[in-house]
Amino acid sequence: MERIKKLEKAKERDRLELVRSTWFMLGALQRSLVGWLQWVKNPEIMVKFTEEELEEMNSTIAKFARSFIEYDLEVTEQGTKKGLKATKKKPKAKAEPEYVI
Repeated sequence: MERIKKLEKAKERDRLELVRSTWFMLGALQRSLVGWLQWVKNPEIMVKFTEEELEEMNSTIAKFARSFIEYDLEVTEQGTKKGLKATKKKPKAKAEPEYVI
């Protein structure tokens, strides 16, 4: 959190610093999401929250997810107008069937 606040307050950043800051912010989000996913898929943890707490979590995360996805779509559209294209995954080659003898 301290690093995020420091990056937010930084003045006169050049393009490289802006990219580095964005990379750091997305990495912080990724680490947080991994932690959330570990909690949510663990019944022993989630059973400790009340239904009201789960409702509040769900509502807050839904708002955040909707906002982030809307922004993602907006930036993706901007990128498309600039000629950027999504990277296509190469189709996986069909694996030979494995036989156990």
